[in-house]
Amino acid sequence: GVADVLAAVKDQPFMASLLYFFGILTLAGEGALAKLVLRIPNLVARALYVERLRERWLPGYEEQKVARSAAETLYLRGDPAPLCDLIEQRYFRVLSNRDYRWSNELLVKFAFLTLLFDDRLYMAVSELETDRGYADLALILRPDMRRFQALDLLLEFKYLGLKELGLSGEQVRGRPRDELAALPAVAAKLDEAAAQARTYGATLCERHGLTDLRAFAVVALGIERLVWRVV
Repeated sequence: GVADVLAAVKDQPFMASLLYFFGILTLAGEGALAKLVLRIPNLVARALYVERLRERWLPGYEEQKVARSAAETLYLRGDPAPLCDLIEQRYFRVLSNRDYRWSNELLVKFAFLTLLFDDRLYMAVSELETDRGYADLALILRPDMRRFQALDLLLEFKYLGLKELGLSGEQVRGRPRDELAALPAVAAKLDEAAAQARTYGATLCERHGLTDLRAFAVVALGIERLVWRVV
């Protein structure tokens, strides 16, 4: 019974089974080789995940206050600079060199999602399906919240490893953002993300009747810096 559970190896299948047992994950189907696919069942459970991770990474009141202010700057003014600064200074700094092997666009998207998730104000949708693909992160105002001044937002993410960039972490940290954004490899990633944002944004505007969707192409340079472009 309980002794067996305590003695079991706490690997990924064990944790998935435990979360499924408590209703924090639900069955979504079967994948390759008949492996079960689990998913977060609803927005309530998703909010619990996001809030718990945000509290873990930003445990202090002042940190959470700064994070909220940075998110509101994007919500109200369409300015991602404070949020990107926070992710660079707080999130990226807690990741060690060994975390580079797991770094990709999902890590970047997850960092933004934990800071921007507000299900009272927005329908925060990750990988929202459009007619031509999947938008990385769309923040669409709820119908009953459109009397407020918050913006509809779309963010498309790309990841560029330091090896691909040909720079060290120290070099990337020491350069201004506009200089990094002008590097050919970075500019190409920004172009790619911007093209996707325009395509997905057109679908979102048509689907939800949006007239002022603010879209951004965001590129992570390793787990050191973030650069972006308004689309």
